[in-house]
Amino acid sequence: MEITPSNLVFHELIGLQVEIAESVNPALKAISGKVVDETRNMLIIQTKERTEKMVQKNGTTFVFQIPAHLSGKHAERYVKVNGNLLLSQPENRTKNIRKIHMR
Repeated sequence: MEITPSNLVFHELIGLQVEIAESVNPALKAISGKVVDETRNMLIIQTKERTEKMVQKNGTTFVFQIPAHLSGKHAERYVKVNGNLLLSQPENRTKNIRKIHMR
């Protein structure tokens, strides 16, 4: 299934490039890199320097890069997502897309 801006929050985020657009913690604004793990409340991002940063979802706005091969388009797409929409266990969040398509 293609990843689109409207269904990104229901997909697996691990492997996507991400940048912090806004955060209640000003120290997090400079973080960007690849999502390497996810918990209910955190994204673990590997930076260019190969360090892993734990970033809280609550109160943070992320900009995810959807590669062209995943989006079905000819160029990558960028999607701004309020981290509060991502607050749940990843396995439960990805199951919810099936429920939406069955309606």
